[in-house]
Amino acid sequence: MPNRELARFLRDRRAALLPGDVGLPAGQRRRTPGLRREEVADLAHMSVDYLTRLEQARAPRPSVRVLEGLTGALRLDREGRARLYHLAGSPLLPVGPVRSVRPHVVRMLHRLPGTAALVTDATYDVVAWNPLADALHGGALAGGLNLARRRFLGGPRVSSGGAPEFGEIVVSRLRGSAARYPHDPRLGALLAQLRTSPEFTDIWDTEPFHAPGHRRKRFEHPVVGRLEVDCDVIALPEDDQQVVFITADPGSRSARALSSLAG
Repeated sequence: MPNRELARFLRDRRAALLPGDVGLPAGQRRRTPGLRREEVADLAHMSVDYLTRLEQARAPRPSVRVLEGLTGALRLDREGRARLYHLAGSPLLPVGPVRSVRPHVVRMLHRLPGTAALVTDATYDVVAWNPLADALHGGALAGGLNLARRRFLGGPRVSSGGAPEFGEIVVSRLRGSAARYPHDPRLGALLAQLRTSPEFTDIWDTEPFHAPGHRRKRFEHPVVGRLEVDCDVIALPEDDQQVVFITADPGSRSARALSSLAG
């Protein structure tokens, strides 16, 4: 069913913004007020065609990822974000990152023999894991581990084997989290810590964008030595969390090393 109210909301918000509101130069005189569709689509990391169809009430219900992109691109405040989600017919994410993990997700982690699996929240805190994931991380998960803090402020570096560098992936996700939860004190404290890293601030300023997916990783484990594994990420948009699955090629030395860690 066409969502004309959502279409009108998006058009009105785009028309209400000036280029300077989103850090763009004013440029030449504009025939119509507000931002161009191309500018909003670029800021929201979506295609112009899809934004056009949304504004013309011809598109299917937008995903949470699309809504969060529009929230940032249109500079919506908390009330505006709530209105956007309501018009799109989607449940509104909470004002702070969710740390609790749904029971069926936890059960799934423990039903994957030979796979190290963990869940991270929107701040990169590891909030659930299976025994192999804990063994792979040297038993550090039970004591609380934040993968972003480890990446930039200490801990082993991981070679991504040709995939986008993990630091850019981390910063991309944290930038999105900062836009969604601007008043969360725990996230604010984490970002303040991370900004003491020149590497983190340099990457942050480039505004990287990486969606969750697949990458190949190589690293040194203190017990079993060098490992080459596949890292696959699946988003849980209803809780703004990600499940990470770590596996090795069947029959490989890395697979045998993982098996030995599993005990």
